[in-house]
Amino acid sequence: MITRYSRPEMVEIWSTSSRFQTWLDIERYACEAQEKLGVIPKGVAKQIEKKGKFEIDKIDEIEKEVKHDVIAFLTNVAEHVGPKARFIHQGMTSSDVLDTCFNIQLKNASKILDQGLTRLLKALKKRALSSKNMVCIGRSHGIHAEPTTMGLKFAYAYAEFKRCKERLAFATNDISTCKISGAVGTFANIDPKVEEYVAKKMKLNVETISTQISPRDRHAMYFSVLGVIASSLERVSVEIRHLQRTEVREAEEKFSEGQKGSSAMPHKRNPVLTENITGLARLVRSSVIPALENVALWHERDISHSSVERVIGPDATVTLDFAINRLASVIENLVLYPKNMLKNLNQLGGLHFSQGVMLALTQAGMSREDAYRVVQKSAMEVWHNKSDFKELLSLDKNVNKYLNADQIELLFDIDKHTKNISYIFDRVFK
Repeated sequence: MITRYSRPEMVEIWSTSSRFQTWLDIERYACEAQEKLGVIPKGVAKQIEKKGKFEIDKIDEIEKEVKHDVIAFLTNVAEHVGPKARFIHQGMTSSDVLDTCFNIQLKNASKILDQGLTRLLKALKKRALSSKNMVCIGRSHGIHAEPTTMGLKFAYAYAEFKRCKERLAFATNDISTCKISGAVGTFANIDPKVEEYVAKKMKLNVETISTQISPRDRHAMYFSVLGVIASSLERVSVEIRHLQRTEVREAEEKFSEGQKGSSAMPHKRNPVLTENITGLARLVRSSVIPALENVALWHERDISHSSVERVIGPDATVTLDFAINRLASVIENLVLYPKNMLKNLNQLGGLHFSQGVMLALTQAGMSREDAYRVVQKSAMEVWHNKSDFKELLSLDKNVNKYLNADQIELLFDIDKHTKNISYIFDRVFK
């Protein structure tokens, strides 16, 4: 997590002060529940609310001696609360606080990620509708295939990120659990009603069953979803990077006034934003494997997962948040070149109509194998000599046996490739 790729609102979720404040809230709510149950005297929670505070520097100092962050925290809080502090953390274990807090942080991070995805979806929909019928060449293996529209590219991305938004919602709900069940999850020294009370106060679900820790399969799912979102960001970014290549120039990141592309070459206009997103996506995905490996812990608990989560929690969410909003900005400001799209479309003399010709020949009675061979023969001539595909077909005696000039002409109608665009859009944006 570095300032260059961080947005303040997401960073705040992972700040030390925010984390300790959440710890204090959990402990206070637990005391409120314990008071209601008659386990501890009345007034403890109020005392925490009134006098409970902490000093980060002091906690760090205490931790150097005790080698335990939660104990250091509780010791510092007790200095302010006074004698009633002895009732804080009654029947609880460290993971009751740590895991519940971590899940709250992930839940809060998800809210910001969801906002970013909403912004991105809005931008993609707007661009999809505005370029719905903007014809361009579709490519497979990087090679010209058949016509499509730029609008369909945006619509495809819209549907993809809509799925990402839904996956994030599921993973967030799955991770939003409260665990306050004691040393090995048996509630031996704390009533289950405490967990229920704190969960309600913190707007979390009650963990179904736990050991000393919350089950890490939930976290594995959560970070896997973040990885999928990152991969989708990269897919769209790579698409833009390809479209911005000099030889293609169908789309381009906005190049602002005063911007410089190269320290050596003044003419350069590089896709630096989408290249950056590609790199950030790699970083987010790097958290997935460690999260999966955190599932397999020893018996009721070990702490091999702890150091991992202290890193991947903030790093993955902060980085993904930045990448989502960067791509949203790229889409909002993307420059399109329709003339270049048409130029590229017609670069190969009409070869993008080859499938329609082959199918027409088969429908007219020619075998598929012969139709493929005949059409390919003319197509290869275009590849080598930059001829006109339609003209070559019209001169081919094998073709003329089955198709007349008017029939061939109809096969080169671009509208055939765009006739179902509205149908697809209706499915995407219903």
